[in-house]
Formats: sequence, structure tokens, C-alpha cells
Amino acid sequence: SKRTGTRVFLACIHVNQYVLFLSSLSAVTLLDSMSALGDLGWEAYPAEGWEEISVMDERNIPMRTYQVCNVMEAYQNNWLRTRHIARDGAQRVYIEIKFTLRDCNSLPGVPGTCKETFNMFYYESNNVNQWYIKESNYIKIDTIAADESFTQVDVGDRVMKLNTEVRDISNLSKKGFYLAFQDLGACIALVSVRVFYKKCPLTVLNLAQFPDTVTGGDSALVEVRGVCVNASEEFEAPRMYCSADGGWLVPIGRCVCQPGYEEQMDVCQPCKPGFYKASAADAYCAKCPPHSSSHLERASECVCEKGFHRAETDPRSMSCTRPPSAPENAISTVNETCVTLEWSPPRDTGGRGDITYSIHCRKCSGENGKCSSCGSGVHFVPRQFGLSAAMVMVTDLQPHSNYSFTIESLNGVSDLSPSPRAAVMVNVTTSQTVSVVLKERRSKDSVTLAWQGPDRPSGAIVEYEVIYYEKNQREQNYTVLKTRSNVMTVDGLKPGTTYVFRVRARTPGGYGSYGGEIELETSHEDMLAIGDPNQSTILAVSIAGGIILLIFLVACFVVSGRHCGYIKAKQDPDEEKMQFQHGRVKLPGSKTYIDPHTYEDPNKAVRDFAKEIEASSIRIERVIGAGEFGEVCSGRLRLQGKREIYVAIKSLKAGYSDKQRRDFLSEASIMGQFDHPNIIRLEGVVTRCKPVMIITEFMENGSLDTFLKKHDGQFTVIQLVGMLRGIASGMKYLSDMGYVHRDLAARNILVNSNLVCKVSDFGLSRVLEDDPEAAYTTRGGKIPIRWTSPEAIAYRKFTSASDVWSYGIVMWEVVSYGERPYWEMSNQDVIKAIDEGYRLPAPMDCPVVLHQLMLDCWENGRSERPKFDQIVSTLDGLIRNPTKLQELANSSVWEDPTTPEFTVSTVEEWLEAIKMGQYKDNFSSAGYVTLDSVLYISIRNNAIHNAKIKPAITPLTPHMGKHLLIFN
Repeated sequence: SKRTGTRVFLACIHVNQYVLFLSSLSAVTLLDSMSALGDLGWEAYPAEGWEEISVMDERNIPMRTYQVCNVMEAYQNNWLRTRHIARDGAQRVYIEIKFTLRDCNSLPGVPGTCKETFNMFYYESNNVNQWYIKESNYIKIDTIAADESFTQVDVGDRVMKLNTEVRDISNLSKKGFYLAFQDLGACIALVSVRVFYKKCPLTVLNLAQFPDTVTGGDSALVEVRGVCVNASEEFEAPRMYCSADGGWLVPIGRCVCQPGYEEQMDVCQPCKPGFYKASAADAYCAKCPPHSSSHLERASECVCEKGFHRAETDPRSMSCTRPPSAPENAISTVNETCVTLEWSPPRDTGGRGDITYSIHCRKCSGENGKCSSCGSGVHFVPRQFGLSAAMVMVTDLQPHSNYSFTIESLNGVSDLSPSPRAAVMVNVTTSQTVSVVLKERRSKDSVTLAWQGPDRPSGAIVEYEVIYYEKNQREQNYTVLKTRSNVMTVDGLKPGTTYVFRVRARTPGGYGSYGGEIELETSHEDMLAIGDPNQSTILAVSIAGGIILLIFLVACFVVSGRHCGYIKAKQDPDEEKMQFQHGRVKLPGSKTYIDPHTYEDPNKAVRDFAKEIEASSIRIERVIGAGEFGEVCSGRLRLQGKREIYVAIKSLKAGYSDKQRRDFLSEASIMGQFDHPNIIRLEGVVTRCKPVMIITEFMENGSLDTFLKKHDGQFTVIQLVGMLRGIASGMKYLSDMGYVHRDLAARNILVNSNLVCKVSDFGLSRVLEDDPEAAYTTRGGKIPIRWTSPEAIAYRKFTSASDVWSYGIVMWEVVSYGERPYWEMSNQDVIKAIDEGYRLPAPMDCPVVLHQLMLDCWENGRSERPKFDQIVSTLDGLIRNPTKLQELANSSVWEDPTTPEFTVSTVEEWLEAIKMGQYKDNFSSAGYVTLDSVLYISIRNNAIHNAKIKPAITPLTPHMGKHLLIFN
């Protein structure tokens, strides 16, 4: 019969001749015809179409199948519909069918309507027992064709293989659906139909549990929020995405073990006794710090031993500490009614670095020895409590009085200790007011003074101090002289000039007060100035004093050479006179930069100029870039006794050579010598463990060039000038120290959150060898051509003047918001253009004064360029008087009153008029075909300020042309 061949075929199927679909853990089966124990009960219509039969496999297990083979009759339309299949919440299901199909050519005498394909449909329904469904209600899934068909010979040779096809249905929304198979005249047997959906299985990752999740429809990813498990808490919300294939993708966030627990083998284990974990952010339990312990599991902090304490602001990882011992070596210096107290830090700091001092003052009566508080009339400089330096000045004391000062040392746990605070006591007696009687003798260029000491000095007179100055010139220039005698000759004075003299005495208790002013005028001839009725007595006293002085000097010289430091008569100006100008002592020369490469031992340079930081004080948070030597990260630095700060961390990559380590740390040796608000600040280095790191302050806005490009046009001119002023101030500081940067460019300027610009990148080896902006020169090595002065390019003459040239380029970069200097010109073209006198034109909206300052920086002669102090002064003047910034350098090009007006009617005519006819196609292709549209672009770019178009303008510079054709 027509069915016999098919039955024979099914009876010959060998179970190992087809590959079963292996169900993974992420698939849930909704229907599997192979597992049916009885009839499947599917609906077939017409009845003579599909037929359900049972066959046995080689293990004698029955298999329920459907077959149809009405190939001898034309125009077949046989349908087979499954029972209602509940979708179980799935939006997307898969249908796997296994079938055999006979080759029409192997069936003799069949009509031309024989098919080798069949169709598969589905119908969504909330009705579980919906018997009648119109064919038009079905939605076609696909037409199924066999990869391999069989013939009668195949059956005899038992080499047939099943065809396996998988299709899917998406966006299901009703309770379930029906599947239907349509035969249009094929000889086919459905061996197996399996319906399933996929889900992402329950899993635990990063201490977060993600539940079984059904995949989404249309291949969409389903976001799933995880739940922290096993004594853990959210560090960042744990999330994963369930893919359409039932796999978990893109883990985001994580849970971390709670305080007192650490992660081991993907679970949180309690800390053992003697260990603790204070914060969930910490990775592992740590051993209790010194002078603390934990006796139970799950400790989040360790309890301090008796006598030791931990302040509230102390990190739990910090050792328990105790109050400090008393200050040592306290001394006092009395100056009239002012006392200066100094002392040494306590020998035992209690294990802390936050030592402060407090001063308590008591005034004591000489009669009964009773002491009472000094009261509010006494003042302490800089303050009475919370002193960080081991010195204080007490003013406004009563003269010739006894005081007792108690100096307490404290630290962060002193208030937690029940013990009395450690202190040292200092007793002082203030000086009495000294009355000095002045006597004098004068000539045209000298004055001899004689005086009497105080009536009741508080101790032996150690020395006298004489100051003098020209009348009405005290604040500008005065001179101090010191002597042990009560007679002094002051020479080197100007004839006919009035001088003011004052004298005071010093005892072991300090300086007394000045005995009043005396004004003396030198004469044009030597004469005796009558200052006392008994002139002969004065003269005798003066001569006697001079003789005594001479004898004393000789004896002093013979006995101790230069050990005697006080001269009575004619003073050595280099050793005995202290020149004061504007009330300040002239200090030695300013600090000078020391090249770390001059050290025989580079490690010593690092120790001299950079502070060593413990690696445990640094917490790296994220990678923000990469340098030549390794990664650049951001993180936090917490030093003992100081607040936590954000820092940038440069690390030396593994496998470095000794030379690479020296070059890496040389930058720290350079930065460590600088201390200026516009120079990047070095916090310290890590050299005692790996990786080797350089720690600097963190600049939130990154490099200046990138920052400006990101905020193009968003700043006022005054803000830009403020940035330039900061850079110039930093360069002035470097220049004053004798340091030449060599690679000053906007990319090497960093910007913080307050728009403060700071000079950075002091790695000279990188500048000369590995800078991407550099180009080879005839003398070897690399230099940044676009930022370098002509003499530095040609002769390697790097000086502060060459830095000034580079600063001019930085000015151009800032005003143009990070534009590349010289645009796309090659380095050789740049060198040639500069040599021929070409200079960068003013950027758009650039004030005339700023462009002129740029041109001054680009003077060919080094000596003709301004110094950095002049640049700072110029920019300060512009900030104080911003009206000077109103005139724009490029406005005159477009508003030349001598240029006749010219009317044009088309864009092409306008372009020809301004010598830019070659760009007409660019304008047209970009959609700018009317003068109105061009005018709008011009106004937006500040290229044309009114509707009058002018011809034959001065040829456009490359910069102006680039902005005009910004859309090109």
C-alpha cells in the first residue's frame, strides 16, 4: 500500500543512526513526543492524511510517530495539530523536529505534484481545548526541507539518517499555543517533536545569586539584579544580562563580605580570633594592629589594650596609641614684656604624629609666691592652644614680673586617657624698663655715643644694641649695631644729615626697652656737639671709653681671634651690620634647581628630594591612562594623622631595567624640588616594594589641550587669561630656580576642578626621545618641533628664552581651544616657515594684546623675548583692566574701512571675490547655496559681522580658512 513502504522504513530505523538533541541545564521542555507513553492524541485532518503509529527501537521501547505518504494523489493538504502547549511564561520557544523524507525520484509513477518539503505553523490561544481553528488563523513558522532524503535502496542498506531542524517563535503573550504541520504531497515521517524554551540557570557570581531567568523575546538581553548571599552586602549593585541562548553575560557590580568576614572559595568566612575586618570595602581580614586584640570570630575591629586608645577619626587599621610624654628642653627668651618659649618634642609621641601643644600661663606674686591665671590681657602668637610648632611668643606681660608657663603635649587620644596630661613648666621674669641716658659727640661723618646703663638691671648686662637711621627713613633702611661697652663710634655717615639713634640693653632675661630717640645732625666740619653742660666731663668719658674699648679689642683679638663677635667703635659692615629694607632682612639668593643626573648615586637624589610613602597608605581605584613606564591610575592617599586625599599614581611596569628605574624616579627627584601652586605637587614615592610608584596630586580635568577641546567656546576671555597667568607664574618660578622645561605644551599642563593650571611632565628623557610630537634633527634625538624655538631646533640651545617661545605656542593653543599648532603642516614645513618669518595668526576672537604677546614670545632673537616675570606682569595688568581685551585681532581683517563695498548675488560670486572660488563645490555639496546660509555660518564663526560682503580681502590665513570651511 501507499503506507507500507513508510512502515518498513520506520521499522528499520536504528536508534544510534540519529543524533538526539542534548538538553542543557538552561532549557526547559514543554513538549517531547519521544517521551509519550501512550497516544499523542494530536488532531489530523483530513482523517486519511497524517497517521499516528508506534514503532520499537532496538531496546524495545515504543516510539510514537506521525507519517503521511499520499504521493500518488495530487493536490494534497494534510494538517496535523498538536495539543495545546502551555508556554510557562516563556516569550520565545524553540521547536526541534526530527523527520525522514523520501526522494520523489525514488517513487516510480508518482505525479509531478510530489513534494519534498512540508510547512510548520503555530497559533496562540488562551483556550486549552480549542478544537476548531481556521487555516487562516495559523501563522507560518517556516517551510521545512530535508538535508538528506532516502530511497528504497537506503532502507535496505539501513544507512538512513534523520533530519533535525530547529525553529523558534518569539514574542509569545497568551497562555499557550498550538503547533501544526502541513503536508502538500510528500512522503514524510515525524519521528520526534520537541518544544522547549531556554533560561539562564540559577548561578552565584561575585557573592551575588542570580535566579533562573527565562530568556527574552527577539534575542533581547534581560537584565537581572542579583541578591547578595552569605554575610555579604552590595558594593555596587550586582547585575547580569541573560542572553537569548540561555547564557549569562556582562557581569556588573559585585557584593563584598560584611565587616568581620572575608571572601574565601566564593563564600564569606568569619575572621579568626586575632584578626579583623573593619570595612566591607577591605578584601581580607587583617591581623590586629599593635596594642590591640580580638578574642572572638567576626571581629570588625580590635579592642585596644589597657592604657592605649584609638580616636574616632583613626582608621581601624591604625595601631592603638597613648598620650605623649612631656616636652623636653624648654627654654625661654625674655624681650622686655615679651617671652618666647621654645622646647623639644616629647621623646615618646605615643605612636602618633598629630602632636600639638597647649600653653597655660600663671602670674606669680613675689611676696607670697601665690600664682593666678594670667587672664585675657596676655596674648599668644600664633595661638595658645593647638600649636603644631614647638615655639610660642607671649606678649603684653607686665614688666619686672614673675610668670609660670606650663607647656602640655597632646595628641589625638589625650582626651581619651584618664591620666593627667604630660607637661613641663617654665618660670620667667620679664625685664624692667631700661632708662638709657644718651650722650654724644659728632663730626661730619661720624657720631660717638656714650650712655649709662639701667639703674636696676634684672641681671648682668650682656650687650647693648644700637639702631640708627636717617630721619624719616626708618621703614626704608635702618642699621643695627651691637657692643658690650657703653661707648660706640658710628662712622660712615653723610655730612649734614640728621640721624635718629636708639639704644637698649640685653640681660640674660632678654632685651629691655629702648631708652628713647635722639636726633643728631652731622656737621660739615669736625666739632663737639654740646649735649650736656659739663662738656669736659663728656669728652673725658668718651676718650676714656675709647681707650678702654681699644684695649678690650686687642685683648679679644689676641685671646680668641674672631671669637669675639662685637666691635665697639668702627664696625665691620660685612659681619656686624644687618641691613633691613622695608622692615625685612635681606635673605640669601633664591633656591636653585639641582639636576638629579649629577648624583653619582641616583637613589640618593630620590631620598634627598622625594618623600618615601608606605604602599599600604595608597589605595588604587581605577586606571586613567598609560605612560611610557607603566599605567597611570587614580586613587587615594591616607597618611597617618592627615586627611585622605585624591592622588595620581604612576607605576613602573614589571620587567624594568636599572636604567628605566633611574629614569622613572628622576622625574620625582625633579618634582620634589618644586613648591609652587602652579607646579604639579609631588606627594611622594614608593621605592621599597614593587611596583615602584610616583604619587602626585590628582588633577580632575586632565590635560589642558583635551580639556579645552571638550569645552570649546565655553569660557570667557578673562578665564582664559587667568589660565595663561597661572601657567606663566609656574614657569616664572621654574625660571627663577634655573630649571628649563624643554617641553612646555598644553598637553603637559594639567587642570584641576577649580580651573587652576599646573605645569607637569618633568621627564626629560621622554621629552627628548619618545614624544609623539617630536621629529629627528640633524644632531640626533627628538624634540617637539611645533613648540620649540628656532635656536633650540638648530643648535640645541635650551634656555628660559626657549621656554618663553613654547609659552607663546601654549597661549595660541589656549585661545584656539586646543587647536593643533600649524594645523596639518609637516614638521619640515613648520621649520622652513618659521625660518622665513612666518608666525601663527591670531585665533578666532583673540584679543589684539594677547596675539601681540604671542608675537613677542616668538621673536627670533632670544634677548628680544620677554621674561616670564614680564609676562606675568602683563597678564596681571589685563586682568585688572579687561577693557584692553575688547579689541579683537581678526576683526580688522573683515572691517577695513578703506575697502570699498561690493554687492554679490550668489555664493559663487562671493567666493570668487574673496579668492576662494576653488571651494564652491564644497559649499554646494554641504547645502550652502544661498548667501543667507553663508552669512549665518560666518556670524556663527565671527568671520563676518554684518551683511555687507567685501571683495578682494587680504588673503585668508590657513587658520581663518579652516574655520570658515569648518564643514569641509
